[in-house]
Amino acid sequence: MTADTATEVFEKHRSVLLGVAYRMLGRVADAEDVVQDAWLRWSGADHADVRDSRGYLVRVTTRLSLDRLRQIKSRNEAYVGPWLPEPYLTEFGDTAPDSAERAVLADSVSFAVLVVLESLSPLERAVFVLREAFGYPYADIAAMLDRAEPAVRQLAARARRHVEERRPRYDVDPAQRRDLTERFLAAAGDGDLDGLMALLAPDVRLVGDSGGKARAPLRVLEGADHVGRFLAGAARKGIADMSFRFLEVNGGPALLVLSGGKPDMVFQLDVLDGRVQAVYVIRNPDKLRSLAIA
Repeated sequence: MTADTATEVFEKHRSVLLGVAYRMLGRVADAEDVVQDAWLRWSGADHADVRDSRGYLVRVTTRLSLDRLRQIKSRNEAYVGPWLPEPYLTEFGDTAPDSAERAVLADSVSFAVLVVLESLSPLERAVFVLREAFGYPYADIAAMLDRAEPAVRQLAARARRHVEERRPRYDVDPAQRRDLTERFLAAAGDGDLDGLMALLAPDVRLVGDSGGKARAPLRVLEGADHVGRFLAGAARKGIADMSFRFLEVNGGPALLVLSGGKPDMVFQLDVLDGRVQAVYVIRNPDKLRSLAIA
């Protein structure tokens, strides 16, 4: 395989590799670093021994992600306030444009699921991502992780049970989520507390991620009254020279709030049955850098 062909093969699979690495790590910069390391491994490999280039590259990326995940686990232990994944612009170039498959991928990259994945062991997370998000057979996953297939099946069952017990229910219909986001924004902008309360589920949660570097709640707010009053108060204070952009982030519509043309926060809702179940607010400037570049 020539150098040009090797580059072409790698670029063909880059979006898949980035999707695997991001779901493993929850951080765009770390995922991009892993994919770059995978490229270095690929460029130096003996391609004559590679029969399945995609499988080879996913295996390398998964193992590199496992190494990186073990290194960064300690970061979250010292994190100030609630932790959320870094916003990830999703266009789903790593899958066929099939609506059912797209829904699965959207779910696997959502804030709600990625937060739950943080509580899995690195191996459980790898098996869950490869099996549930990308549909790899157990035998292939066993080969990628150098584990026996029965052990991989046990890891998959344990991870799936853990995620199902902890993941909140929500609708993935992007049109419904965007409509509710626009109504939510209008009510907050008008300081309409009654309008906000009408949109919130009684047990709504607000998770604010600032890393201690911007103003955001340092604990999860729970209940419609607490969340509604906080949002109404925040809207009254406002942000200097504020503007908005809708983006598709982590599989669903999100609102990027800019101050002076620079990203200030990302705001996303989980909805169910026409009510807001969760509000995610990311203000950590380190997590908004990739959006500024984009």
